[in-house]
Formats: sequence, C-alpha cells, structure tokens
Amino acid sequence: MNRAFREGMKYESLSPLDMPMAIGEYENCKFISCDFSNSDLSDMNFLECEFRDCNLSLAKLIRTSFREAKFINCKLLGLHFDDCNDLIITFEFDGCTLDLSSFFKLKLKKTRFKNSKINDVDFTETDLSNSSFDNCDLQKTVFENTNLEGVDFRSSYNYSIDPELNRIKKAKFSIPWITGLLDKYDIEIDK
Repeated sequence: MNRAFREGMKYESLSPLDMPMAIGEYENCKFISCDFSNSDLSDMNFLECEFRDCNLSLAKLIRTSFREAKFINCKLLGLHFDDCNDLIITFEFDGCTLDLSSFFKLKLKKTRFKNSKINDVDFTETDLSNSSFDNCDLQKTVFENTNLEGVDFRSSYNYSIDPELNRIKKAKFSIPWITGLLDKYDIEIDK
C-alpha cells in the first residue's frame, strides 16, 4: 500500500465522513475546525502538526505517531494515547478537554498542559518528569506509579496525588491545592 505524504498543507472544516484522510505522513500541516471524532487515525504520522479547534473524541490512535504536535482548543475525549506509536511521542495541549483519556505507561517528559480540563484521565505508570500543568483542572485524574519529578502543578487544581505511590521529588505545588497530596488520609483541613 502506498502511503501519502503531505507537507505544509492547511485543512479547514475537514470531516473524514465527507472525505477520508489518506493514510500516511503529515508534516507541518494545520488542521483547523476539523471533526475527526470516531475516526480511525491508525498508522498515521503527524510531525510538527497543529490541531486547532478540532474534535478528535473517540478517534482510534493505533500506532499513530505524534511528534511535536500542538493541540489548541481541541476536544479530545476518550482517547487512548497509550495505543500510539510510543517511540517518539511529543505534544502539547492548550485549552483542550482531555476527559476520559489514557496516557498509560507513556514517556511524556517535558510535556506542557495549559488551560485544559483533564478529568478522569489515566496517567498510571507515565513518565511526566519536568512537565507542566498550567491552570489545569485535574479532577479524578489517576496518578499511580507515575514519575512526577520536577512537574509544575502550582496553578492547577482538583488533583489528588498519593506521594507514597508516585515519584514527586522537586515537583512544585501551591497552597491551597497542596491539600490534594493528603486526600488519602480523609482529614479535614481549614483554609
């Protein structure tokens, strides 16, 4: 099967239901207001691509590659990023909704999450060292056996992190949200 190669293209309001994307490589492409919800993006490579105001909810990402991908104001519900090609996986999220997604066992060092809603997300056994969560809602997000060394949580909130089950050396937290490190003790703290 021949794989497509697209470079520097701009796709606006694209829906694979109207026109399926060719399986292949997309480099330095921009996807604006595209609806990829419930699509099969398996075996595609997105290199230095930007997704803006897109919906990728419940898309299949089996062996999909994201290298230096940017997601801006995107809806990314229920994605299994852990199905992606994990050899080189780097991305950043700004203003996104990532609820019910999974990053299980991925190496995501220095990943930037900004102004995003990250509820009920699975970061179990993920290496997030030196990443940042800037103004993110982390309600019911799971951190278990996660490398959080050097992670900046100072402006994020609603997290619950067990310091005994995670590596948190040099991680940064702020008051009043630091109480999220004590949730497992079921104690009352006056603010």
